[in-house]
Amino acid sequence: MHIRFILQTALKAIKTNKSRSVLTVLGIVIGISSIVLIMSIGQGAESLILREVETLGGNFVQINPGKEMKGPSDMATNLLLDSLKERDIKALKNKSNVPDLEDITPSLMVPGSVSYKGEIYRPTILGWTASWLGKLYDIYPVEGSYFTEDDIKSRRAVAVIGQKVKEELFGSTEAIGEKIKIKNKYFKVVAVLPPSGSVSSFMDVDKFIVIPYTVAQKYILGIDYYQEIHIMARSEAAVPRMVEDIKLTLRDLHNIDDFEDDDFNVTTQGDIIDTVKLITDVLTILLTSVAAISLVVGGVGIMNIMLVSVTERTQEIGLRKALGATSKNVLIQFLIESIILTIMGGIIGIILGIGLSFVSALVLAKIVGPGWQFSVSVVAIFLGLGVAGSVGLIFGFYPARKAAKLSPIEALRHE
Repeated sequence: MHIRFILQTALKAIKTNKSRSVLTVLGIVIGISSIVLIMSIGQGAESLILREVETLGGNFVQINPGKEMKGPSDMATNLLLDSLKERDIKALKNKSNVPDLEDITPSLMVPGSVSYKGEIYRPTILGWTASWLGKLYDIYPVEGSYFTEDDIKSRRAVAVIGQKVKEELFGSTEAIGEKIKIKNKYFKVVAVLPPSGSVSSFMDVDKFIVIPYTVAQKYILGIDYYQEIHIMARSEAAVPRMVEDIKLTLRDLHNIDDFEDDDFNVTTQGDIIDTVKLITDVLTILLTSVAAISLVVGGVGIMNIMLVSVTERTQEIGLRKALGATSKNVLIQFLIESIILTIMGGIIGIILGIGLSFVSALVLAKIVGPGWQFSVSVVAIFLGLGVAGSVGLIFGFYPARKAAKLSPIEALRHE
């Protein structure tokens, strides 16, 4: 039997039962569109985070207390550790210990709200070196100027505020020189940042207040340690060598002989990128596996419908065999019908998945920020078509084999 005739017969059989064919491929459509959507969102999230990480520059290094973080629970535990102190800053600043270090600053997160003449706002308060906003993100004040190293050493109660903070507390009035209250301490506003929005998914500069880390440490938090230490290397090429120098310096200072006993962890931009890729890949695979369940359900539905089709067309099968069609011809015909159904479902699912991905990208761009971009994985498209064809082949084989085994005499007698 010619393959073209088999295809024509298969398409005719599908057209004869349009409603049933649509319902048959519904599971395939849902499964394939879910896979395309999930992989698209995963790829978009990964691209967004990687772009944000890369804005910090390849020479940026971060030190956190505690061992290398394996999950969210480790992050919470490490924030409470007190292994990073002023002596570590002094040792790392020593050029004989870390010759490739260009700049260093501790970092502290300050919980709480800020008030001014009865107006209260809950911003993101950082104990930091404000000038690092310029070094990392090229953001500089539109009013006033950043506080200096002398302000940090002298523990002056000064603050740099974001545009949203100014609007909430001062409205259209002048903010420079005014005093805002954080906890029970007053801070003089020395700079207002330009409207900058989110420099990352977690950092909205407009909602920032930056105060000297020395003031945050002593007068607000009342602690003698740091939550993070940020470091810049002289160049990106010097980072690996600098990381080793940092580790040797801190181990010597903390009396650590075995690296497995480290009470700190050093993270480079490359480490962050690798971690982000690993996390997004694992989540994408996990969610795609869940979505694939609907493909199995769709495959079972196709098998059941094809079995019904074999029963309905028993006399037709008997007649073809009587006219010379072989069991192989019948097997191929029903397999092709099954594969056509699933590939049709796969194509519809891919188109639907791309549409949903585009809509999701628009929504997420509004929620997360303009950094979220629409992207469709080519792998997802080919995977969808491949999986659809495989489902048709696997779940269509049993009905096709049953049809091929029918005896022409018994099939012609069937009512």
